[in-house]
Amino acid sequence: MAGPTTAERGEAQQESSGPPLVGRLRRLRPRTVVASAVALVLAGAGTLWLLYASSWLRVERVSVSGTRVLTSAQVRETADVPVGDPLASVDTEGIETRLRRELPRIDEVDVVRSWPDQIDLKVTERTPVLLVEKGGKFVEVDDKGVRFATVSEAPKGVPGLELSVTRSSSAAASLRRFGEDRLVREAVRVARAVPAAVARETRTVKVRSYDDISLRLRDGRTVDWGSGEKGAAKARTLTALMKAAPGARHFDVSVPTAPASSGS
Repeated sequence: MAGPTTAERGEAQQESSGPPLVGRLRRLRPRTVVASAVALVLAGAGTLWLLYASSWLRVERVSVSGTRVLTSAQVRETADVPVGDPLASVDTEGIETRLRRELPRIDEVDVVRSWPDQIDLKVTERTPVLLVEKGGKFVEVDDKGVRFATVSEAPKGVPGLELSVTRSSSAAASLRRFGEDRLVREAVRVARAVPAAVARETRTVKVRSYDDISLRLRDGRTVDWGSGEKGAAKARTLTALMKAAPGARHFDVSVPTAPASSGS
């Protein structure tokens, strides 16, 4: 009697070994998906609880760094960080906006979450490059031309700004065309371009018009600078001119290719 055929042996083997692997996986997949989904939900719920409901990740400390004139207490009080609230819920952008609005001496500030329980306030203060005397006090002007603070004593080493726009037709036209704020920014531009050795000796930056800006040094010497244009060339020319004529009392670099000095 003949034995089972190859096809019959294959059918028998399939029956004994159960359904194909792919079929079994397909039947198991819905359970796996459900289990994974439940695990994700539980993990998400646990994370939310940890961030917002637990007592572990709440604000306990507020640090301040970068201050020079402002005190840490001033910054901390103005920031008004909600101590005790969840660290994740702190409105860092709102705190930054409030600090810049209420403390104009602050140029930049970063409010950073420092896990697990601290807020860091990293402050960069404005630095005065010119002073405007007003009513016996001094208005500080930074390197962007922003008048940011009024102080009772002039900071050492910061020159004064004298806006001396005359009633001459050219000066009046300059004021109408550029406006006072633009003239202040031009004076700042000049102050930043002056050679360091001269800047340390500068007492006053005087503005008569956009292209008529001059310096008065502490020893009485004067410099006609002109406008803020070609500042680097004017700085090099002034340095060379002062070396060539150390006894001169007046220097003119308003046209840096044709400088002049006079007086003794």
